[in-house]
Amino acid sequence: MNEVILKVENISKQYRLGEVGTGTISHDLNRWWAKIRRKEDPFLKIGETNDRSKKGSSDYVWALQDINFEVNRGEVVGIIGKNGAGKSTLLKILSRVTSPTTGSIKTRGRIASLLEVGTGFHPEMTGRENIYLNGAILGMTKKEITSKIDEIIEFSGCERYIDTPVKRYSSGMTVRLAFAVAAHLDPEILVVDEVLAVGDAEFQKKAIGKMQDMSQDGGRTVLFVSHNMAAVQNLCQRGIVMRNGKVFFQGNIEDSIQNYLKDNSTFETLSSYDNRIGSGVIKVIGASIYGESKNLKPQVGRSFHIELDIENPQEINSSQIFFDLKIDDQMGQRIAWLSNTIFNKELQNNVCKIIFKIDKLNLNHGGYYISTDVYVDRKRADWLQSAIYFEVIDGEYYNTGRDVPVSESRVLFDFDVNFY
Repeated sequence: MNEVILKVENISKQYRLGEVGTGTISHDLNRWWAKIRRKEDPFLKIGETNDRSKKGSSDYVWALQDINFEVNRGEVVGIIGKNGAGKSTLLKILSRVTSPTTGSIKTRGRIASLLEVGTGFHPEMTGRENIYLNGAILGMTKKEITSKIDEIIEFSGCERYIDTPVKRYSSGMTVRLAFAVAAHLDPEILVVDEVLAVGDAEFQKKAIGKMQDMSQDGGRTVLFVSHNMAAVQNLCQRGIVMRNGKVFFQGNIEDSIQNYLKDNSTFETLSSYDNRIGSGVIKVIGASIYGESKNLKPQVGRSFHIELDIENPQEINSSQIFFDLKIDDQMGQRIAWLSNTIFNKELQNNVCKIIFKIDKLNLNHGGYYISTDVYVDRKRADWLQSAIYFEVIDGEYYNTGRDVPVSESRVLFDFDVNFY
């Protein structure tokens, strides 16, 4: 039977919006009076779910609510979810940076955390001095740190600057050194937030390899938060999907990624899709993905259409309208990229359509996600990430008489664009 090294029981975290602490003396007195009478905190009953897209009626919000899970020794667990889902709050509680409002955490062994760029580093101290400082914070003796300092410096790739104050490091160099310290000081549990995204591709590969070695060879436990689904899939065996401060799904990593991506894909409700960025002078409010005709699914080797409904609330007389479509597979890896620029286009203030047509679809059967990006005169108007989901069914691409898989590596398409 696997040994449980981390157990989270009914963890919840409540915050008061717009204020520090409880906000008023009367609230503090109410809490104090309830406490001395051994009653429940009265403000724990009025908090709302952590849905950042909707306006609430309460000043209190549950950043986390009733979180329960267990992690075994040597397990690598990916924690995934949208921005604001509560991932970072959970990791801060696990790392003892903040305390939970309710619930308890039981751990065996030391926890090392890397939550943001420069965590635990003093900018005026050199890289070498910060290694000793960070190691001491993690509970290591000076002798233990000295025995590993050469290995830490070599792994970080910052040897030339190791005696330079950290305030002169780039964010990537800071992350390199911070991860090297956390990974080499032998913690039983390593907690890593999205910070690895700051590093370059070579360091990300190196860091993921190190975490795999820690888990497989050293029996260390890793909790990994990232929006890079390919990295999560390569590193983790199990996943926890969070939504609005609650655990939405737990299971193997493939099923977890599927649940997360499908949660992001609101095909029928693009007009109310809240996770968009841009000026809004043009918006993608609807989409239709189909094959040779509107009643047929996309099929390998056949014609393929992406039809977007565009809302332009005001009349636009633009010298340049740029449409960008990115197609990702179910693991979040980029498969194809379609883009087109419309010059000298005047749009009346109504809804119009743009249709991307591909004569011969060069994708394997399976599910895919589309991200849309629209620019008007080189200024971003509307951006939706992985908001449209579609499936491709089996078909024949090479005219061999049987279904033959086609390559999915950076697919290039010949396509037409029509604007109505």
